[in-house]
Amino acid sequence: MTVLVAYLVFLIATPMWFLGKGGTVQAFAADRPADTPGQVVLLAGTDASGQRTDSIMLLFIPTSGKPVLISLPRDSYVPIPGHNKNKINAAYAFGGPQLLVRTVELNTGLHVDHYLEIKMLAFPKLVDAVGGVDVCLDKPMVDQQSHANLPAGCQTLNGKDALAYSRMRKSDPMGDLGRAKRQREVISKVVQKAMSPTMLLPWKYWTFWDASTQLVSRDPGTNTLELARIALALRRTNGSGGVAMVVPVGNTNAQTAAGSSVLWDEAKAQALFAQLKKGSTAGVEQYA
Repeated sequence: MTVLVAYLVFLIATPMWFLGKGGTVQAFAADRPADTPGQVVLLAGTDASGQRTDSIMLLFIPTSGKPVLISLPRDSYVPIPGHNKNKINAAYAFGGPQLLVRTVELNTGLHVDHYLEIKMLAFPKLVDAVGGVDVCLDKPMVDQQSHANLPAGCQTLNGKDALAYSRMRKSDPMGDLGRAKRQREVISKVVQKAMSPTMLLPWKYWTFWDASTQLVSRDPGTNTLELARIALALRRTNGSGGVAMVVPVGNTNAQTAAGSSVLWDEAKAQALFAQLKKGSTAGVEQYA
């Protein structure tokens, strides 16, 4: 009984300890849209310099229906408050997390409830902490810019290769849309493995939370319970219990003042966000 009580204390105290050490981000400005039903989580993956966002995703946890993970391509050409139109990842460079949140809220009409910032260069340590991620490739993946050099077939990727796999886009015919799809896949699979029973072994549990602290910064209002809820929703988006998609796109190579950009299909995108504003994800698959 003493050992069991000690173990339960360990399970509760470990995340609280590491979250206390982890970084927090003031991501919300005073001027916000009205709260909307459900929970909206903005996940932003930052590059090595910390000045740009390599990946931007919205996790929507509805009051009813399946959770939805939506990629917003980093080259999306959208209005940025105070900066006219530009690629959406420039919002972070112009004004950090607060401007990125305001830009997402402006273009979706959704009220962001939680913000998680993922340091992409620390991502390999988290992948290694869960024992790697399994992928299957129809053909070899070779890309000089992302340093991807993977053979065809099913394989378990370590942290370094998982980062290359999720960042590759130059050699992908789908470009940024293909990369966004792999990023959703890798994040969902990491969460799925992190929630497996073997990760409750003390040494694995400790290593995972240590890696998570180095990887993720959060807004101060996102506590341990909220993180658990987010993790459960992310896990569901990798299977039939959820939906993983990209925002409806009309043009993947539009020439704009910011260079080659991605244009949303405005009618479908606004219909998707209008559905989410009701708190329900029923029928969102039609926009995938």
